Amino acid sequence: MSNLVPPHGAESLKPLLLPETEREAELERAAHLKQVPMSSREVSDLFMLGMGAYTPLDGFMGEADWRSCCEHMRLAGGLFWPIPITLSCTQELGDSIGIGEDVALVDGDSGEVLGVLTVEEKYSIDREFECSHVFRTTDAGHPGVAKVLDQGPVNLGGPLRTLSEGQFPETYAGFYHRPAETRAMFQERGWSRVAAFQTRNPMHRSHEYLAKIAIEVCDGVLIHQVLGALKPGDIPAEVRVRAIDELVNHYFVHGTIVQAGYPIEMRYAGPREALLHAVFRQNFGCSHLVVGRDHAGVGDYYGPFDAHHIFDTLPKGSMKTEPLKIDITFYCYKCSGMATGKTCPHEAADRLAISGTRLREMFAKGEPIPAEFSRTEVVAVLREYYDGLDGQ
Repeated sequence: MSNLVPPHGAESLKPLLLPETEREAELERAAHLKQVPMSSREVSDLFMLGMGAYTPLDGFMGEADWRSCCEHMRLAGGLFWPIPITLSCTQELGDSIGIGEDVALVDGDSGEVLGVLTVEEKYSIDREFECSHVFRTTDAGHPGVAKVLDQGPVNLGGPLRTLSEGQFPETYAGFYHRPAETRAMFQERGWSRVAAFQTRNPMHRSHEYLAKIAIEVCDGVLIHQVLGALKPGDIPAEVRVRAIDELVNHYFVHGTIVQAGYPIEMRYAGPREALLHAVFRQNFGCSHLVVGRDHAGVGDYYGPFDAHHIFDTLPKGSMKTEPLKIDITFYCYKCSGMATGKTCPHEAADRLAISGTRLREMFAKGEPIPAEFSRTEVVAVLREYYDGLDGQ
């Protein structure tokens, strides 16, 4: 019997990906259905639904769930859920679709058929209502807000049958792990307390320090990388995988880390997205989520510890996965090591602030990367990547 946290709101995982034996016939049927093109964010949500990461959702949200999720961070039935998972379309296409009709969901870029949705609801959306609640801003300069504002005016809700996982299983073979697979890995290792470490960047010394703190209080850590679309300038996933492999192989005790990737696209919703990360990490089998400085934030839209504070506002029992809240980390020259404001008594002048943004700046400007900032093995992988960009 498993000692892992149960899936969120369910006794077992609810993957929506059809078995391979049923996909060919459904794809043939889908060829004769109306097509609904999907944005990259909607495609990533379809993949998350397919793998069971969004258990217990059975498709894209109807109006009552959408509104309750935006305003109260729970589904209409009361289950905690912090960010709406929706599918939009144009007014013209929405008007042409009947209630109860099956439609084919296609990648808006490639045209690949990814799933079939049975449309149970069609409803108009208030984009500013959604943005003000989820992102705490309606500023189109925010990348997550911009995505919502670009949506069609009609949402389609209903149960989903997923027919593809895109390129992820092949491109990231041995690294792309579904919730059922990570749970099996944890059980095989005898882990029950597992911390998820979310990253969309190569891991520098602060990231390493956070992961090692988590190892001290848990059985092991899932280093969980974003494989979906990122912001311009972010480092591609395949480069991050190589860099993190170097870090894990040289600086972590063997058997304390599982590295995996998953297909979400970041919304950069700060505190609300930190909650979503915790919810679906519960489905992956994680009892804890490392929440550091400005988790899932962008620009200056959120305070550095807003993602810490929002967990304190939740009703008891909202979810099983708990936050590991960790202060801002840095290298202290007087301490001769990594530290936080809770452990280091020295002045700001003695501290080296470490961030992914600053690391990218140093590479872009050709500045030397000190060993206190990032491990030399990691720097070598990243330098090869940036040198390749210069040669293009």
